[in-house]
Amino acid sequence: MQITIHSVPDLGLVVRSVRRTSDVRLDDLAATAGVSKQFAADVEHGKPTVQLGRVLKLLSELGVLFIVDVPREAERELAALRLKELKNPGGKRASEVADRKTRSKPSDSKKDGT
Repeated sequence: MQITIHSVPDLGLVVRSVRRTSDVRLDDLAATAGVSKQFAADVEHGKPTVQLGRVLKLLSELGVLFIVDVPREAERELAALRLKELKNPGGKRASEVADRKTRSKPSDSKKDGT
């Protein structure tokens, strides 16, 4: 069954209903998904500030697919962004990565005490 989610509480109701019909306790779901029991309860109660990545873990553990209906106008842009992400995972430019590595190393002058 597919339903439209309009809010975090809507998603919480889905999580709770699937969990209950699967005869899974809240603490067991949390443990298998790698989140705290409090987090799982927050999701079920529709807390608006829950972290999406952790919510996706809960949904995956319950066998619930998270599907987004992307407008046709955005398909080409999405494909380009995905390709760019494949070429440069995490969106970091090589110069940014090198810069951070350089800044994190102690300088030679500090080693000499000067």
